[in-house]
Amino acid sequence: MSNVLIIESSARQQDSFSRELTQQFISHWKTLHPADRLTTRDLAVSPVPHLDADLLGGWMKPEAQRNAAEQASLQRSNELTDELLAADVLVLAAPMYNFAIPSTLKAWLDHVLRAGLTFKYTETGPQGLLTGKKAYVLTARGGIYAGSTADHQEPYLRQVLAFVGIHDVTFIHAEGMNLGGDFQEKGLNQAKARLSDVA
Repeated sequence: MSNVLIIESSARQQDSFSRELTQQFISHWKTLHPADRLTTRDLAVSPVPHLDADLLGGWMKPEAQRNAAEQASLQRSNELTDELLAADVLVLAAPMYNFAIPSTLKAWLDHVLRAGLTFKYTETGPQGLLTGKKAYVLTARGGIYAGSTADHQEPYLRQVLAFVGIHDVTFIHAEGMNLGGDFQEKGLNQAKARLSDVA
């Protein structure tokens, strides 16, 4: 049995193409792996606070020196990190907002990129500690950005995941979602077809 952690980051609960991809992924995955445990964290329903002085204080200070706000921020970060550490498979559902990822997803990443937990510093540089995990990144994009220098979504997420040791990453893009007509239908169908192949 594997643990699958799904992170939803679309701001929209309805009419969200990235959520549509997630639902297909879940349905297909359950068919193939009925014994697996799937956990979904919806960052639109329960947003993760952005990086602030309390969290930095919680990370940097010894326990005896932390105030209540710092301790609470650290506890939240620990819970998010523990979820990631327990996962065998990570699914990031991320619409493209302004050429990149939603700020809620960036906030989640800021909480779980933790020195000593998800990566460590060595004499030869940082080393990821999440080796052996598989990641799927499901994106929805208004235009068509594959291979474009305007795509700051896939390169960033690929770099971040590699930094923590996750190198087995599959990106599935639904391109052209705001172009309407045939572009939208074709982009969504292509993404769903890829989901059926890889999940």
